[in-house]
Amino acid sequence: MRPLVRVLAFTLLTVRVFGGWDNIVCVGDSITYGYGVAKGWDYPSQLERMIATKGVDVYNFGVNGATLLRNGDRPYANQAAYKKALDTSPISEVIIMLGTNDTKSWNWGPHHGEFEADCRWLIGQFQAGSPQPRIWLCRPCWVSGTNKFGITEEGIEAEIPIIDGIAQDLHLNEIDLHAVLEGHPEDFIDTVHPTADGDTLLAKAVYKAVMGQEYQGKVPPPAPASTQSPTPWRYFATPGTGL
Repeated sequence: MRPLVRVLAFTLLTVRVFGGWDNIVCVGDSITYGYGVAKGWDYPSQLERMIATKGVDVYNFGVNGATLLRNGDRPYANQAAYKKALDTSPISEVIIMLGTNDTKSWNWGPHHGEFEADCRWLIGQFQAGSPQPRIWLCRPCWVSGTNKFGITEEGIEAEIPIIDGIAQDLHLNEIDLHAVLEGHPEDFIDTVHPTADGDTLLAKAVYKAVMGQEYQGKVPPPAPASTQSPTPWRYFATPGTGL
């Protein structure tokens, strides 16, 4: 049986005890947004349903095509979702999974030397909030093969040591989402974007990391469209754009 998640703890892990209306902010690209899966089956939406009884809102601030690189072809820092994420208050946890689109040759080739500084910059933007949230860096998902997007596993493997080094240096917790789907191409729609089942595995991995325990049982289905909460960012999005 494959491991659900590996948490790389470079600082002492503490189990979060949520109280009141704490918020979990999910920062990312199309994998976070839920490209290719039905509404409500993106991993942040599934995560919210897993912890619904604990009074926690999970916000999906994923943007299709977004890069961590501020000189990439679609910098996350330039997107409305980024500004919305920073304005969310209070934030208990920030889950950051960016880097996949940065592996495209036109991004990584000329700008790979900027990746570490831009990652540290983004972390600093969220650490400047009050109260300061707990930040989780994620190793980007495995790329199961060639694709039309120009995204490469070779690039992901080049990013992982950089991400690991930042987490260690800044004493941040890290979630190895790369390992969660690695070696399982059946969990992908197009070698890059997870299926709904793949997103379930990501959600369970994040749940285990944040909550300090395995998720038990089956993930509840989304509520009917007429009764869904409008809070997650993607529910305000323009279909197909992530904005």
